[in-house]
Amino acid sequence: MTELAASTGAAPRRTVLQRIGWLVRAAWRAEVGIWQSLYRWILRRPRVPRGASGFTYHSPVLTILVIFIVLSAVEIPIVDLIVHDWPWVRIPLLALGIWGVTWMIGLLLSYLTRPHAVGPDGIRARLGADVDVNLTWDAVATVEKSRDVLEKAPKIRDETHGRTLALRMQNETNVLVTLEKPVTTRLGDDTVEVDAVRLWVDDLDGFMSAVRTHIP
Repeated sequence: MTELAASTGAAPRRTVLQRIGWLVRAAWRAEVGIWQSLYRWILRRPRVPRGASGFTYHSPVLTILVIFIVLSAVEIPIVDLIVHDWPWVRIPLLALGIWGVTWMIGLLLSYLTRPHAVGPDGIRARLGADVDVNLTWDAVATVEKSRDVLEKAPKIRDETHGRTLALRMQNETNVLVTLEKPVTTRLGDDTVEVDAVRLWVDDLDGFMSAVRTHIP
């Protein structure tokens, strides 16, 4: 069951082959996103539209990601020392360890190189390389501070203001964007319509100030 199905009460069944295909496509998108993030960071090319201001959202997960990166990096020479006399084991484990560290760094960089953006064309709400929602000003009704904390909540659920997409960081959001009209976006293999978007912003006051330059 997809997060979308879980949030709407629908329960479309996938065959085994469909599930495998979904997992393969999700893994491929994640892998491509990681390497694109490394590329953008090296070339200093964050995805911020021309004339817009970028706003980070990685602070809630920064500590845990750094810890995982450090532990993964320390683990490589330790494992290499243990299996040093068995090249047929050592080489695959070494490659896997290096890939794992690179992947974790790329995950962090996906947040850094794809910040939320506020500009003349509207708001871009993002979650790493996975989600990029374009909210044009003509579709935006209100933008407000709204702290929301929910554990194990689906990405999309029905709230009083309609179907809401929540881009949570450590289960939290602190901004609510309600829409004048539904906006269509992609979540994995699905195309969905949402009536509101919740997101987390590190610099909440700066974000709201940028929004007020476009919405009085």
